Amino acid sequence: MSDPELVALPVGFERFHRRDFINYQLNRAHALGFADRDELLSAATQVRGMDDCAAVFETLSNRAAAEDRHRQAAGYARIAEFFTPPRSVEKTARYRRYLQLFDTAFGAGLTRHNIPYGGASLPAYSLPASGPRNGGTVLLHGGFDSLIEEFFPICQRIAAAGFQVIAFEGPGQGGARTLNGLTFDHDWEKPVGAVLDHFRLDQAALVGISMGGYWALRAAGREPRIHRVVAWPPVYDWLYRLPRVARGPVRGMVRRRGFMRWSVRTRARLFPTLRVVVDQVLYMLNSDDPADVAEWFLGMNATHLGSGRVNQDVLLMVGENDAFQPSALARAQARALVAARSVTTRVFTRAENADQHCQMGNLELACAVLTTWLQAADTGSAETSPA
Repeated sequence: MSDPELVALPVGFERFHRRDFINYQLNRAHALGFADRDELLSAATQVRGMDDCAAVFETLSNRAAAEDRHRQAAGYARIAEFFTPPRSVEKTARYRRYLQLFDTAFGAGLTRHNIPYGGASLPAYSLPASGPRNGGTVLLHGGFDSLIEEFFPICQRIAAAGFQVIAFEGPGQGGARTLNGLTFDHDWEKPVGAVLDHFRLDQAALVGISMGGYWALRAAGREPRIHRVVAWPPVYDWLYRLPRVARGPVRGMVRRRGFMRWSVRTRARLFPTLRVVVDQVLYMLNSDDPADVAEWFLGMNATHLGSGRVNQDVLLMVGENDAFQPSALARAQARALVAARSVTTRVFTRAENADQHCQMGNLELACAVLTTWLQAADTGSAETSPA
């Protein structure tokens, strides 16, 4: 099998489903090139709510696999796995099947690694630079609910720009949790250090996608071998989504664990999207206490991040209509990077079809911005842009 080709990614954020959360997940598969637009539109008509998604997309995956459409088979298997409750009996089986389909589609283009960590291992894969290597090494990881394989098209584009790419999952993520039992830790310098040690790297760039933007900046401030860092997008501090007068009272409520336990449990019953978030956090932590969910989110705060410790070149990428990590967080993050060598903030717009979370809708543009910045930073010409 030859190396997988670099397939052009679609442009445009579609309206596949009336429910925004489901719609975003379908756009996620489409934007990354793992799903056919017409098949998604057809499948979405069979989906009344989130409980329908796993069965509908598992069936679609099986059909694509039978037709030797391995890219789509993997993409639909990922959607089915995503909507499978984390602690259900089907979760691990669907995850393993996704990996099998992914490796059938793309395995010739990557090398798998197991990085020793915490008495177990972190899953990773590496891609060599495509053609002449004119850059260094880029480490890349995801965020809250991602699997590292789904970012393969992004890794391909970084490799095509002349960089070696090492994509990995940290504790609590993907196979590190599902197969190896490693629970989450906000101190992201630990897995980053393990990756650098394993590959004997003295220097690398670090790209954190989605909530991974927070953890990447946290790691960069404490790991001197990281010489540039990308938050795609940043979180900075979840409370900065709220008015200033509300932040103190919210911190106080979170400390009332009995109240928070009742509040999270009640809201999760009322709002299916919140239920997915709560279940995922509890799975990442291996906890049964809903109060831990609020505490986990508020653990991603400005003090723990320590932006003043970040002294590298920094790129902040954000969509102007990001519903998960809005641009207000990026502006606060940019202001806090007082010791950074340079700070470049790129706000993607609706006119560019790139205003949604992680630029689902125009990843070709986002990857071009990313790789151009990485190349410029390599030559010492990174610029500082206003937040």
